[in-house]
Amino acid sequence: MLALDLGFERAAFRLELALSLDSKVCAIVGPNGSGKTTLLDLVAGLARPSRGRIALDGETLVDTARGIDLPPERRRVGYVFQDGALFPHLDVAANLRYGRRRRGDGGPGIPEVVEVLGLGDLLARRVHALSGGERRRVALGRALLSAPRLLLLDEPLAGLDVEVQRRVLPYLARTVEAFGLPMLYVSHSSRELLALAEQAVLLAGGRVVATGTPAALFAEDGPAGSLALY
Repeated sequence: MLALDLGFERAAFRLELALSLDSKVCAIVGPNGSGKTTLLDLVAGLARPSRGRIALDGETLVDTARGIDLPPERRRVGYVFQDGALFPHLDVAANLRYGRRRRGDGGPGIPEVVEVLGLGDLLARRVHALSGGERRRVALGRALLSAPRLLLLDEPLAGLDVEVQRRVLPYLARTVEAFGLPMLYVSHSSRELLALAEQAVLLAGGRVVATGTPAALFAEDGPAGSLALY
């Protein structure tokens, strides 16, 4: 379970959240500037809250009142960025091995990740020779190999055309089924979230305005029905 009760301020932006998330895949949705990526950065340790606490599976990651702030490498949280953030000077196999070097005990092995994500034919390729969809799959594989307790995905299919998104989406579903890792999944695509998520949180102006199933939030008369989702 991920439990958050925190505040964050930067320039004119303010985020205030109190959430307990225990579903396998939780969608984080909202308009641009609502705090979605900031929330992921706070959980990953890439940003620090102004006040409050974050706990994962009972372990405190941040508690500003007690002076606790675990560095990112001790949180065991995998992060898949929009651009994949792969190492361009390495081939796919070396990018995957880098994820494995960062791991602690447990977690899937390279053969299992390669099989689930269909990476076998890509291992010798350099990053520049990969398509957009292939890069996202490699980035996901590298994150899985770090043996995370929680996976953060920040619009992992953004910027891909619709046909490529349709080809990559089944790999995300297979990841959920094969590894059972809890995920926070940011996306503007109702199609992705209806296919993957069990729970959804709607942010607006740095605050939670609704929670529920994706189907309820994205219904025509639901709280997210008026958003520019596709």
